Amino acid sequence: MRWTIFLLSLLAFAGAPARAAGPSPVIADPAPDAIYPAGQDAFVLPVRDGAMNALIYLASGRGPHPTLLLLHGFPGNEQNLDLAQAARRDGWNVLTLHYRGSWGSPGAFSFGGAAADAHAALAYLREPAIAARYRIDPARIAVAGHSMGGFMAADAAADDKRIIGLFLIDAWDIGRAAADLHTAKGRQTWHEEAAGDLPPLSGTSEDALAQEMTGGAARFSLDARIAAYGDRPLAVYGASRGNGQGNLVHMDAARKAGNRHVTGAIWATDHPFSDKRIALSRALVAWLDTIAPRHR
Repeated sequence: MRWTIFLLSLLAFAGAPARAAGPSPVIADPAPDAIYPAGQDAFVLPVRDGAMNALIYLASGRGPHPTLLLLHGFPGNEQNLDLAQAARRDGWNVLTLHYRGSWGSPGAFSFGGAAADAHAALAYLREPAIAARYRIDPARIAVAGHSMGGFMAADAAADDKRIIGLFLIDAWDIGRAAADLHTAKGRQTWHEEAAGDLPPLSGTSEDALAQEMTGGAARFSLDARIAAYGDRPLAVYGASRGNGQGNLVHMDAARKAGNRHVTGAIWATDHPFSDKRIALSRALVAWLDTIAPRHR
């Protein structure tokens, strides 16, 4: 297994284009643009019976810019905004959001609702008026997600064939977790997880979410969504003290489904990559440069 992890680590940077001379956007700010400066905009994105509190990071320069939809997990304590900042310094806009019923966003939280929210966010980025306002290139949109957000990202990207890349961070396979709920140990684990994760969520409960998982295990299969994503760029980074082994399975499933553009690694870290944040930022930026090279 150590050799597998080592080899996958090497894949993390395979194929990355050589950057122009100068410091990496992971650790250095770009030269300011006086006419089109970097910025951000906070807003409420209406969707069905609620809304999403959202924030978009705007890259400097006239653009139009490639844009990344960055989705947090369950409930979203780690929002990965350092990744958003690094991507913006690399010339990408980044949209982050809180799903309906999470962290003050109006509405009721559910896994199915969160998936619909991811789809709605992609549609929002492509609205002509929104694309013009935020200098978005609708032909260059990618999706990234951490933990539960990994499933939401894969689900949206699988259904939207125009997405140019999918970046998964220790993704959580909700469908596989549903099988564990049929055991006493699995139900106890879920009870302990929900006790800490439910406070930022509204309109739901431990039992309601468990029933949604067990009633829709096939719907929430991450391997199925990755297979449906097809032969497009896919990066999978797992944490050995998180969902790491499951993420190895996802990489294998993608390759078996015919995806020739899979890269990634399993790193010796915890679920939020607490001691690998710079490394994760480097991996994301290097991968973004492969799917939408910057205009130099």
